[in-house]
Amino acid sequence: MKTRSLMACAILALGLAGTVAVQAQSLKKVDGVLVDTNGMTVYTFDKDTIGDGKSVCNGPCATNWPPVPATDKVAAPYSVVTRDDGSKQLAYKGKPLYLFAADKKPGDRAGDNVKDIWHVVKD
Repeated sequence: MKTRSLMACAILALGLAGTVAVQAQSLKKVDGVLVDTNGMTVYTFDKDTIGDGKSVCNGPCATNWPPVPATDKVAAPYSVVTRDDGSKQLAYKGKPLYLFAADKKPGDRAGDNVKDIWHVVKD
C-alpha cells in the first residue's frame, strides 16, 4: 500500500511538472521571433523594467496590448508576473510579454517598434 501511495505521488508530481511549463513551452521561435501557439507575434514593452515583477501596461494599454497569460510556475528563461488585476502574465528574461491587437494573422508584426517602446522578442 505504501509503495502505491509513493508511486501515485510520483506520477502526480511528474504530471504537475509537465503542466507547469506548458504555457512557456507553447511559445516558439518563428523566423527568429517569439510567437504564441497561434503564431501571433509576442512583444515586450520598454516601460516595464526587469526585476520589478509587474507590468505597467494596464487599462486601455492592455486592451491594445493583451498580456500573454501564464500558469503559476514556468521554467527559466520564463517567469510569471502578477498584474494589477491579480491575473498572471508570462515574462521572458524578466520582461512581461504581450500580443498586439492590431496583428490580425500569424506572422504580423505591426507592433514592432511602435513609439520606439514596443519590440518583438528576439533571442
